Amino acid sequence: MTRRHEHIADELRRAIAEGRHPVGAALPSESELAAAHGVSRGTLRQAFGTLQAEGLIGSRQGARRVVLSTTPSQSFTELRSFAQWARAGGRTPGGQVLDSRRAAATDAEAGLLQLAPGDEVLHILRIRTLDDDPVLLERTVYAGWTAEAVEQAPADCESVTQHLQDTVGLFMSHGEHHLDAVAAGTVDARELGVRRGSPLLRVRRTTTTPEGRPVETSDDRYRPGSVVFTVRNSVQANPLARTTPDRPAP
Repeated sequence: MTRRHEHIADELRRAIAEGRHPVGAALPSESELAAAHGVSRGTLRQAFGTLQAEGLIGSRQGARRVVLSTTPSQSFTELRSFAQWARAGGRTPGGQVLDSRRAAATDAEAGLLQLAPGDEVLHILRIRTLDDDPVLLERTVYAGWTAEAVEQAPADCESVTQHLQDTVGLFMSHGEHHLDAVAAGTVDARELGVRRGSPLLRVRRTTTTPEGRPVETSDDRYRPGSVVFTVRNSVQANPLARTTPDRPAP
């Protein structure tokens, strides 16, 4: 069931996207919004926190929240799956498993997943889409203890993260990300519809449970023009955010 602050965040997000609160405009005061929604200021501040993490609004002590953007982004101060990020931005995520196989962990994989070299891991090659357009090729290695649960997910599962949470109660709460650029290989070029050697944005990530146990490590490669990583600086925080590029005017 959707929690109250999430419902309020959804309503404010929609109002911002529809232009009822344009960029640069101040939102109504806390007291006005709390009264309008019949909630406490604490609940309202939770909703504000969600929108601030998405880069939609900013705050300054003693002043009203101001709209910064009409497009939600994923701040890397929080952990979200690809599907959660896409839906927050009004996009439709998709996915298709292209290859799945169990193998013995390499030394590098074992180190990242806190396994012994040779322990079993599950390799998944998966194409991800936004509004049916291929934008991301994931090469994910899951620790062997998660393999059976991952294999039970449908090949076109929208979110393996959500599947694991719903079916076996496995939560991923911490992630480490490394960003760089690589040249598209043969598989990258074929699946992402680019020329071999084209520059791709790569994000290498390792995700763990709340207890710090590694679940997966992945090499994610984005098609050029499909995603933008933005750093927003302020005196309060300096988050890195993931967004889709601005769409060209019709």
